[in-house]
Amino acid sequence: MKLQPHITVLEQEAVESLVIDPAGFYIDGTFGRGGHSAQILQNLAPEGQLLAIDKDVDAIAVASERFADEPRFEIAHCSFAQMRSLVEERGLMGKVSGVLLDLGVSSPQLDEPERGFSFLHDGPLDMRMDQTRGQSAAEWVNTASEAELARVMKEYGEERFSKRMARALVAEREKSPIERTGRLAHILKEANPAWEKGKHPATRAFQGIRIHINSELSDLESTLDQALEVLAVGGHLVVISFHSLEDRLVKRFIRRQEKGDPVPRDIPLMDSQLNRRLKSRSKAVKAGSDELEKNIRSRSAVMRVAEKIA
Repeated sequence: MKLQPHITVLEQEAVESLVIDPAGFYIDGTFGRGGHSAQILQNLAPEGQLLAIDKDVDAIAVASERFADEPRFEIAHCSFAQMRSLVEERGLMGKVSGVLLDLGVSSPQLDEPERGFSFLHDGPLDMRMDQTRGQSAAEWVNTASEAELARVMKEYGEERFSKRMARALVAEREKSPIERTGRLAHILKEANPAWEKGKHPATRAFQGIRIHINSELSDLESTLDQALEVLAVGGHLVVISFHSLEDRLVKRFIRRQEKGDPVPRDIPLMDSQLNRRLKSRSKAVKAGSDELEKNIRSRSAVMRVAEKIA
């Protein structure tokens, strides 16, 4: 099978929004294959620094080789939800110039069947972004209760036929364990009575399972709070989301920090007393026609940018 080359989404737009001080300290919370990191480094002065983070051991290997001779760069193998501790270790709390989060699954993860993310290519049912720890999708699918299976596909995949799919999974796993993506996709497809035009009938369920296995939304919520604490005043937070659940979290977080602390209407307060901590720097940014033509996966990308003001 020919793998699609990994194309960094909104590369120029993200880095232009992120790098406000060439001599600053930056965090790329999702290294992937290094597209954003390389662009950030091109915009940094000799004294600038970049800390990249990734769960994926393959990404760590790429980073270690690609930037082996780059003194301004370092890579950490962990979740971006550990950002605060990484910054504390370096004595840089409240001094970070920018944080970039490019969410979702990278092209290599999707296109390599052995990673277990794709419903289009048969492979081991894994779905872990960090294959060195945690429960695989196969382990979860074969042990979770029917109610839990349905909840995850409904809540994280927004799959309206999640109960039917959960019943089908339980019935099939009683015959033999579900250990391959091809079999999982087939079961989910057969249990879906209303296929959406242009979308594989297992798409939403696969998304829900992947998000659950990798704790994607809870990690994102935690990381947004941490980013606010590690950033310097004037520092920028840049987040690229690929589905509505992620984008909704980011949008609400920025809006909440823009409004400040909730107070009753009848309590007179000065604006400076509201504890406003962020200011949105742009409307939602989406890929332009040129990028869409080169990379169809950029069609669902939404970028939001905010500046820490207090």
